[in-house]
Amino acid sequence: MAFGRWDPIRDLLAIQHRLDRFGPGSTTGWVPPVDVHETADRYVVTAEVPGLRREDVEIRVHDSHLTLSGVRRDEGAPCEQYHRIERGRGAFSRTFELPVPVRIDDVTADLKDGVLIVIVPKARGEATRRIQVS
Repeated sequence: MAFGRWDPIRDLLAIQHRLDRFGPGSTTGWVPPVDVHETADRYVVTAEVPGLRREDVEIRVHDSHLTLSGVRRDEGAPCEQYHRIERGRGAFSRTFELPVPVRIDDVTADLKDGVLIVIVPKARGEATRRIQVS
């Protein structure tokens, strides 16, 4: 009989991962990591989507909501031949609410080396104004 060292954090994270797959709004596939940052005139969304082609990714903008979705197809060995599977497959969808209106017609996207970069220009309008408290 072999004994292994108990790692409660690892076990809790594994349980959380299993529960997240069945929660509201979750997908049974995978969730790519995403960074969202803001400049003076745009939002830049960067997502890691290795193995996806341009045809596998869909980007939608509605009002101030940006949705990235897509699918990573299973092109590997038959499932019974795997010893370990850590790279998720299947569909994903992520929606981000942007705090200010955006110019939908000017949104651009580029996919290179497994990194998707989406540029979302802000709508022109009133500049941010600081209100003096009296």
